Amino acid sequence: MSAVHMALEKPSKELPRGGLEAGGDLVEEYAGYVDPTAYGVNERRLMAKIDFRVVPVLCILYLLAFLDRVNISNAALYGLKEDLDLSQGTRYNTVLVIFFVPYILFEIPSNIILKKFKPHIWLSACMLMFGVMTIIMGFTQNYGGILVVRFFLGLFEAGMFPGCFYLLACWYKRSEAQKRYSFFFSSTTLAGAFGGLLAAAIGKMDGVRGYRAWRWVFILEGLLTAVVGLIFYFCIPDFPEEAKWITENERAFIKAKLEADTGESHRHGKTTMKTVFKILSDWKILIGGIMYLGLIVPAYGYAYFAPQIVRNLGYSPIQTQLRSVPPWACAFGLAMITATFSDFLRHRFLFTIIPICISLAGFIILFKVHGPVNIMTQYSALFLCAMGTYSAMPIIICWYACNLGSHARRAVGTGWQVGFGNIGGIVATFAFLAKEAPVYPTGYKLCISFICLSALSCAIYYTGITLENKKRDQGKHKLSHLSKEELSALELGDDHPVFRYMT
Repeated sequence: MSAVHMALEKPSKELPRGGLEAGGDLVEEYAGYVDPTAYGVNERRLMAKIDFRVVPVLCILYLLAFLDRVNISNAALYGLKEDLDLSQGTRYNTVLVIFFVPYILFEIPSNIILKKFKPHIWLSACMLMFGVMTIIMGFTQNYGGILVVRFFLGLFEAGMFPGCFYLLACWYKRSEAQKRYSFFFSSTTLAGAFGGLLAAAIGKMDGVRGYRAWRWVFILEGLLTAVVGLIFYFCIPDFPEEAKWITENERAFIKAKLEADTGESHRHGKTTMKTVFKILSDWKILIGGIMYLGLIVPAYGYAYFAPQIVRNLGYSPIQTQLRSVPPWACAFGLAMITATFSDFLRHRFLFTIIPICISLAGFIILFKVHGPVNIMTQYSALFLCAMGTYSAMPIIICWYACNLGSHARRAVGTGWQVGFGNIGGIVATFAFLAKEAPVYPTGYKLCISFICLSALSCAIYYTGITLENKKRDQGKHKLSHLSKEELSALELGDDHPVFRYMT
């Protein structure tokens, strides 16, 4: 059995909370538990196979995507701003924010394209291209040049995060998902730690072949991504319906298992604009975007500006790179612990609120505590910021994505959440202004405000879906008068009367 599977899977014979659960003939086909022996399948071995083929590949993909997105913060410590005249006014902030324009606009279109084409083609092509863009960034000579390259970097990275989450949702039922989602999302924390270590090593290459160290940061990390992108054409898994490395019996079992959990596991016809607008009119879809938006501001505020905050504490550039690693490593540890308990208890809400409070405490400390005598207090607060923010985010996304009951709703819903949420990236990049260094009052106040917004949105979402579950338990769902055949024909997904939201 693979090490990845052993870390992720804890078999249980209990039926999952949240799903298609109700009494009567209506839900005979949605019994919650599907017997693998009826399909001649060893579920433990199948899950080990899926974990080995799906999770590590997507983790590496997103690790490199996030690394190429935020390595500009490492490069800035090695003279990027001075060489490209980015210290003038808000030029550096503009270079950061230009990434988010295409990144936000093309989230949903990219997921729709992924739905039409095989993931191994679309995701590997995008990975190759954003790797090439990162390499080119190492050769830019002026402000205009790096603006153009960062724009195309955002364009090619647009589909990575929602696409990977969408693909994971097509392989795992909801009671299996959180640890996998958190393992995947925590690639961001590993990218932060790995990026700091790598940048510290690359810093010693300053002047090699006439290139400054910041150029080598982009060239070497972009080259790594491009090479891996070519290799991953052969490694990225497709949807269960198309995967060639599972048997027909295993494919049938996966389909039945997902149907029992969400009522719908297969891809339907074309996703039309009418379908998109209908999905986006659902209040749960809208609130899911706000939940994520509230944490994106502190997440990118930390990712882009933590190295500069550490630098302002009086450390050298290489010391700064190394001291940026421990908070990321601790964030990874807490994220996995949180995910494990969330899956074990089959509950999401409290496991978003507790990390959010940890993050809030960290940013309040940074906002209130300043001065050279409080260096260790400020540095410790960075641990709280990273651990809280990057532990809550995967819970929020998994909670939301796994409560979307069809391929179309997942494709559009996850694209919307990530696309709308990343508007927070624009806020974050202009929140931390050089003229306000080293105390950054505007940045910290905005982070605190948006963290509170996320907490409020999570509470609203939790209350709403809890009330909806109670209505369905009492037979008060607005479609409960329809017959089983009529409901099946409507392809309702999580709007199905027997669907129960995971809380």
